[in-house]
Amino acid sequence: RVSAEALRQVEADCYWCLTKILSGIQDHYTPNQPGIQRMMKKFEEVSSQIDDVLYKHLCSKGVEFIQFSFRWMNCLLLRELNFRCAIRMWDAYFSEGDDGFEDFHIYVCVALLNQFSEDLKQLHEFEHILTFLLNLPTRKWSENEMESLLSQAFVLRSLSKDRHEHLTTIVKSTRKLDCPPSHECSHKGKSESAAFMAGTMSDIGFLCYG
Repeated sequence: RVSAEALRQVEADCYWCLTKILSGIQDHYTPNQPGIQRMMKKFEEVSSQIDDVLYKHLCSKGVEFIQFSFRWMNCLLLRELNFRCAIRMWDAYFSEGDDGFEDFHIYVCVALLNQFSEDLKQLHEFEHILTFLLNLPTRKWSENEMESLLSQAFVLRSLSKDRHEHLTTIVKSTRKLDCPPSHECSHKGKSESAAFMAGTMSDIGFLCYG
């Protein structure tokens, strides 16, 4: 039997956890839910970069991300996972700090969608695709599958962050280019600038489209 003192400690811990969650996602549940809208937009953007083939397949079948991603963001995947997996996932979110329940959650959703990429590509009817997305075969997952999903999400977020930092560096480098007035610019200078810009655009294209 649990003592009264232990129950008081559990109650205090639960209250702290709840306030910690809500402090980072307050605008998710205010009028128009701007936080949810922001997450859905980023989720779609990252998904299109990670698996362009799947993204185009969903679009070609008339599937819009809002039709399933709203529930994934609004309910934080609690309707997709069993209790033990949800606890493991939320534990990871807490360890990520203030952005766990927003930024990292987005990459968990991207990893989850990617997990069933091949299954979704085999479906060709709008109703079948949406039904699958809203009834993922994840309710019987163990902590092993959850650990794998979280690892994939961490890798995806790290790659995305590195890509953004690399792109930012490239853009800043282009801003530092000093081109003299056209009447003073030699053909050699023009050629060097053109070569540099061509290389920069190639880097940006690789970063954005792989």
